[in-house]
Amino acid sequence: MSKFKNPMVKPFLKWAGGKRQLIPEMKKYYPKEFKRYYEPFVGAGSVFMDIQHSDIVINDFNSELINAYKVIQNELELLIDELKSYQEKNNKEDYYIVREYDRDGTLDKMSSTEKAARLIYLNKTCYNGLFRVNSSGQFNVPFGNYKNPKILDETTLKAVSKYLNKNKVIILNGDYKEAVKSAKKGDFIYLDPPYAPLSDDSQSFVGYTLNGFGVREQEELRNTFVELDKKGCFVMLSNSSVPLIHELYKEYKSTTLILGANRMINNVANKRGKVDEVLIMNYKSE
Repeated sequence: MSKFKNPMVKPFLKWAGGKRQLIPEMKKYYPKEFKRYYEPFVGAGSVFMDIQHSDIVINDFNSELINAYKVIQNELELLIDELKSYQEKNNKEDYYIVREYDRDGTLDKMSSTEKAARLIYLNKTCYNGLFRVNSSGQFNVPFGNYKNPKILDETTLKAVSKYLNKNKVIILNGDYKEAVKSAKKGDFIYLDPPYAPLSDDSQSFVGYTLNGFGVREQEELRNTFVELDKKGCFVMLSNSSVPLIHELYKEYKSTTLILGANRMINNVANKRGKVDEVLIMNYKSE
C-alpha cells in the first residue's frame, strides 16, 4: 500500500452504496501487505482511491461509468472543456434536454468524452445524485434543483487522472468473475456487489445495470469468494446485514463485522438513514 497518498484522489461521482463514509472503519481491516488489488464492482471507487495501490484492476458492468474512468485517464483536458460548457446548465429545461440524449439518438453520436461529461453533469444535478436507468437503459432520475452543484471539480479530476496514469491500472467493463480471473495468492480483492434487499418485500436496487442481482447471483458471488479464498487471496466483501448473507457466509462468521452506514441515496425518503452492513473477510486483521 502507498505510504504517500494524495487526499485529493477521491470519488468524482456520487454513487448509491458508495463507501466514503465507511472508509475510516474499513481501512482498519485492509491487509497490511498484498500484491495486486482488485475491485470488480468499482462504482464511485472510494476504496481503491483510499488505498491508492500501484498495481490495480478495476471493473464495473456499467459501461457509462467505466467510460468516464477511461476518459479521465486518457482525455482529461477535453473532458474539462466539455464540463465547462455544462456549468451554466443547472436549470430544469437544460437538464431534461440533456437527459433526453439517450432517448432521441443524440447519445449514440457522442464521443466518449462527451458521454463522460454528460454522465458527470447528470450525476451532479439530478435528484439525490442517483444513477438509475429504466428497462430500456434510459436515465430516468428527475432534476435535483440544487443551488450550486459542483459540475466541474477540476482539482479532483486532475488528481484522479494523475493517479490513474502514474500507476499500473487496468480498467475493465464486464462481468466481475472475468475481472478477478487473474487474481493470485497474495492479491487483495474487495467485493462490493448490489446488496441483498433488507426485507422480503423490498426491491433489490438493480437500476445501475439492466441485469438483476438476486439470490442466485448472491450465491454465485459467494462461490467466487470461496474460490478466491482457496487461491490464497485476501478477500473482503460488503453487503447488507440480512439472514441470507449471514447464511451464505456462515463459515466466515469469525471474520464478519457489522457496520452502520447512513444511506442518503434512496428514491424513497423514509428508507434513507442508518442501515447495518456486513464486512466479511477470509482473513483475520492484525
